[in-house]
Amino acid sequence: MSGTNKAFRAMISSDWNECLAPSGPFDPIGFTYPELKNKLESIFRLYTGNRISLGEAADEISRLLPRPLTQGQMDAYLDACFTTYKGVPELIRWASKSQILFMINTTASIGLFQRVFAKKLLPPVPALSGHDMTVFEPMPNDPEIILPLHETVDKGENTWIVAQRFGIRPEKIIIIGDSGGDGPHFEWGASKGCRLVASMAKTSLQDYCNARGITIDAYFGIRYKKGQKRDFQKEMEIDFTGLKSLVSEYIDK
Repeated sequence: MSGTNKAFRAMISSDWNECLAPSGPFDPIGFTYPELKNKLESIFRLYTGNRISLGEAADEISRLLPRPLTQGQMDAYLDACFTTYKGVPELIRWASKSQILFMINTTASIGLFQRVFAKKLLPPVPALSGHDMTVFEPMPNDPEIILPLHETVDKGENTWIVAQRFGIRPEKIIIIGDSGGDGPHFEWGASKGCRLVASMAKTSLQDYCNARGITIDAYFGIRYKKGQKRDFQKEMEIDFTGLKSLVSEYIDK
């Protein structure tokens, strides 16, 4: 497990699926068991739309899954399918060089990212918050801090654990999310005075925030309208290095 002794002046705590990458959290399962794809997509939309809890979604998937994914099955998925939006690895690398702690805070599995970092598909990050549906034995390239989450409200709690460990003030924390599943994270961030950035924003996130009087500080990428279908081609054209200037603006004030 890599050590992190450096000081950080700010922090980005970001969702992953459909926020920094076009994939969904259950894609490795769907890749391994194609017959489950439609059901998995339905479950994903239900909890990101706040119609069921993440715990309920995980329970349903556990009932569908014949057996836990193996490391070999996860690697096969990554070898065939892993991708990010344009510029995401560069953004992570820039954050590290700029003394900004980059935390991946996702409902995707911890095991997925263990293999991502083991295969060096992304630059290393100091902290990972993910679901523990799939977890492998500790690996040399694991993030220093790995925190499990079982409900979407855990995202804020896990962000705070990491921020306190490194002495990062709330106003220097930038939270990035895309859907209603990130709503509780945004709600927590708003209560602390963090900056809120909607990436590839779905109406479920906008509706969640509007209903609670939460102000989203900035939108990045596509801002979807109600009923608008996802435009994968346009999403893949968005360059996430464009977030560097926005992050700098927030943390240098």
